[in-house]
Amino acid sequence: MNASRKIEDESASGGEGVPARRLDALRFVGSGLVRPECVLATASGDLYTADWRGGVAHTRPDGSQTLYAGAAPDGLALKPNGVALLRDGSFLVTHLGAEDGGVFRVQRNGQVEPWLQRVEGLDLPPTNFVVEDRQGRFWITVSTRLIPRALGYRRSCDDGFIVRVDARGATIVADGLGYTNEVAIDPSGNWLYVNETFGRRLSRYALRADGSLGPKQIVTEFGPGTFPDGLALDVEGHAWVVSIVSNRLIRVAPDGTTKVWLEDADAQHLAQVEAAFEAGTMGRPELDGIRSRCLRNISSIAFCGPDRRRAVLGCLLGDRLATLDMPAQGVAPVHWNFA
Repeated sequence: MNASRKIEDESASGGEGVPARRLDALRFVGSGLVRPECVLATASGDLYTADWRGGVAHTRPDGSQTLYAGAAPDGLALKPNGVALLRDGSFLVTHLGAEDGGVFRVQRNGQVEPWLQRVEGLDLPPTNFVVEDRQGRFWITVSTRLIPRALGYRRSCDDGFIVRVDARGATIVADGLGYTNEVAIDPSGNWLYVNETFGRRLSRYALRADGSLGPKQIVTEFGPGTFPDGLALDVEGHAWVVSIVSNRLIRVAPDGTTKVWLEDADAQHLAQVEAAFEAGTMGRPELDGIRSRCLRNISSIAFCGPDRRRAVLGCLLGDRLATLDMPAQGVAPVHWNFA
């Protein structure tokens, strides 16, 4: 990997070029969703999104929807951010509370129970993402230990971490990350990729057979306007990175070069966000006050369709999901064939 190579050769700030034309080809699915930050797709055409009504929203191919939600223990107002579909049809969701976090299991009948709340003696701070690998291990990310987490919207943020959960229990396997966001494991099972949102980089770790990680390698570093959040891999070895604020979808080649595939941003607003980021004052107004044509702060990506040559995008501010055709087939997630 060559971390110094950074080529965004189809950037379209200002609304011109190939990415802008792709906006015209977007289609939208779902309605009435509440902060569908994380999206999952299955072979049957079902879509599942984290939903701030306290659970997981299920959007079927015919457009019908069901919300799986219930009362969390101790009256906790569950704020799902990441979601993982389990083999029995239930879900793990990460709780992105104002001051607390953890991972909860949500059943389709509305039952909610804690699944992981502490690791190595630490109460989990607001928790970002969870995914299962093909060995049945779970990988969980915490973006920052800072409370409120907006204090981590800084280039200096370096306290994010990754947790592995397996038969031996829960262990912090990587620390010192620049606002840890989504992770993805490549089809070989040899690499774990991670987005560092305010570190502005895509990194990876060698994944050993025992679940331990090698030293961090930087795949690529992103420039102004890009804050990497969502992550998925295609069968050609590329990573697809979703940027909040700029509504960018970026394809990252194995050698670390990048291509902006989609963008929906206002140049003046991006300049204001950049100024706040460089000044160390970036906060919720910069994240929540985006100006765009049709995308509402995209935050995640899942390959979908019978051949996984289409993608669906989760978002922070919208109530529906954008979909678009893709140039390569996506890697099938572990849950692809779950009922």
